[in-house]
Amino acid sequence: MNAFLLKKSKLIVLLFSLFSLWSCQKNVDGSINNPSDQIPDLTTKVNASVSGFVTDENNQAVSGATVKFGNATIMTDEYGYFSFSLNNVIKNAAMVSVTYPGYFKGIKTFIAEEGKSAFFRIQLLPKTTAGSFNATSGGVVSLPNGMSINFPSNAISDFTSSNSTPYSGTVNVSVHWLNPTAPNLAQIMPGDLRGIDSDGALKVLQTYGMAAVELTGDAGQVLNITTGQSATITFPLPASIAGTAPATIPLWYFDENLGLWKQEGSATKTGNTYVGSVSHFSFWNCDVPSNYVQFNCTVVDGDGAPVAFAWVKISEVSNPYNAGYGLTDSSGYVHGAVPNNTSLKLEVFTDFSCGTPVYTQTFSTTNTNISLGTITIPISSINLANVTGTVTDCSNAPVNNGYVMMLKNSSYYRYALDNAGAFDFSTIICNGSESVTFIGEDRNSMQQSSPLIYTLNNGINAVGNLQACGVSTQQFINYTINGVSYSITAPTDSIFSFVNLQTIQSRIEVHGNAIVPGNPNSYRNISFYFTQSGIASGSTQNLVGYYTSDISDSTIITSPIPVNITEYGIVGEYISGNYSGTIFGGAPTNTPYVISGSFRVRRTQ
Repeated sequence: MNAFLLKKSKLIVLLFSLFSLWSCQKNVDGSINNPSDQIPDLTTKVNASVSGFVTDENNQAVSGATVKFGNATIMTDEYGYFSFSLNNVIKNAAMVSVTYPGYFKGIKTFIAEEGKSAFFRIQLLPKTTAGSFNATSGGVVSLPNGMSINFPSNAISDFTSSNSTPYSGTVNVSVHWLNPTAPNLAQIMPGDLRGIDSDGALKVLQTYGMAAVELTGDAGQVLNITTGQSATITFPLPASIAGTAPATIPLWYFDENLGLWKQEGSATKTGNTYVGSVSHFSFWNCDVPSNYVQFNCTVVDGDGAPVAFAWVKISEVSNPYNAGYGLTDSSGYVHGAVPNNTSLKLEVFTDFSCGTPVYTQTFSTTNTNISLGTITIPISSINLANVTGTVTDCSNAPVNNGYVMMLKNSSYYRYALDNAGAFDFSTIICNGSESVTFIGEDRNSMQQSSPLIYTLNNGINAVGNLQACGVSTQQFINYTINGVSYSITAPTDSIFSFVNLQTIQSRIEVHGNAIVPGNPNSYRNISFYFTQSGIASGSTQNLVGYYTSDISDSTIITSPIPVNITEYGIVGEYISGNYSGTIFGGAPTNTPYVISGSFRVRRTQ
């Protein structure tokens, strides 16, 4: 579940993720007054669950991302979906972290409640190299939007090992500025906009802009600012908020170990920018801290069923531009922090891009926590669709271990089936109708239905039966190296493919990742690439790259190795094939490795 943050200002602020501190009640709960004045408890643990979807900068599903929650580690499936059952996590700073090559780490923090679940949509930020400079002479790296960093000479060290060493080579700088007025800010920012101030108290933060920064060396090693040195960082201020921005603002860095922001230093307003000095790099944030009161409600339809994954917006009545958003979880629950002593308006939407709410209510806060209890959206609402249907297997028997996927407005939604193979849920739509796609999946037989394109309308939508049969969802990468066999199999392991158009000759890449049994921090992985031109079922492509953690040597292909394509479906279906041949280790060893393998992977492009 995601929740929202709203601050008292003329600034559009971002939502942040929190979980409930108490059970949902219909009346005001006055037991806590200004909870952010208190020193936080970051030791007490509870058992909680979490699920969600991971997407890239284009809102496409990220398959094969590594997700950690507590002591558990899994990988996202072909839809970018992840799910953890009960895990022992820190109550006031439960943290979900996502890592994927070429992207900054995605982290969401929330307040967990015993036995309950949370839901997130996490959008990863690409590590785009903005520029480079020589560490000895220093330099300036800038973005077109006005973001810049000025590095002094001889101020960079290599932090790859436990003992840092001075670095004098080329420094590559990956920078991403996060616009504080962006509607998707809550999906791309780390944490939940809570921070520990210089007095050790937990505050809620009002952002005026943040940035992700990473420094790497010639060999890809991790670099950072030398202890005792600093760099000057400049944050652009959007014109819509520059006029109300304070002259001096605290700076905060994101602590990935705690999942919270920490106050360190300050920045000064200079024109339409904030300028400050920082002594290290991760995520940095310009924020005004303040106190708050807690808010919660539960959104249901006219039959009392939860309206899951809906966007809840809260704005100031006197200043509608000051607004925050939050996602309801699978039970329709949403929770977060809102300004005290303020008249507010609550609206419920399908997502932040839909301009017509299905529900509106005004309310006022005091200095105590508040719950609006249960909010009911009538079935007759012009933008509420109730969806029913069933999923059966190849024998027309109900699927009792499966789910139905819905693709709506470029986002996936996943709904469980009951013991009779039925699904029944309510979802909010825009403008009275919306085209969606349904797929029913049977996890027992590893079969899925053909995609069903359906137009949802307000009221009852009887989708009918989806027969999860005829399209195998089985995915695997089986391979041998010098006679030793290995296997990576979905959904336990992560398998994905995509078309890489950035190479000289477009190629198809197949990747597999598996956690080594008994060692959650160790992975087996394999990646191989073959040509795309002329590909079809029955074609033969050339293998152009082969890398695996089971070979500690670099590898080269000295003569063509054919890849026999045995299946090539449309995007969303599958590609399968087999290969065999010999590759060689790099110089000076030139060690031969006899390889063979077969694979079946869902096409994402």
